[in-house]
Amino acid sequence: MSALVRPREGRMIGGVCAGLARRFGTSATTMRVIFVASCLLPGPQILVYLALWLFLPGSKASATTSW
Repeated sequence: MSALVRPREGRMIGGVCAGLARRFGTSATTMRVIFVASCLLPGPQILVYLALWLFLPGSKASATTSW
């Protein structure tokens, strides 16, 4: 399993579903469908998504440039 980070590529909104998909070895589309389906159930899914968006680190750029 890879580290839990928000990737720079494959994002739709914040990269949370793409990061979770990479972490657990599924496709980003599958993770997005699971998230949307879970929003039909009562609970704080939107708040959890926003918290992960704020607190998950972004992935490092593949090519770094020095200024």
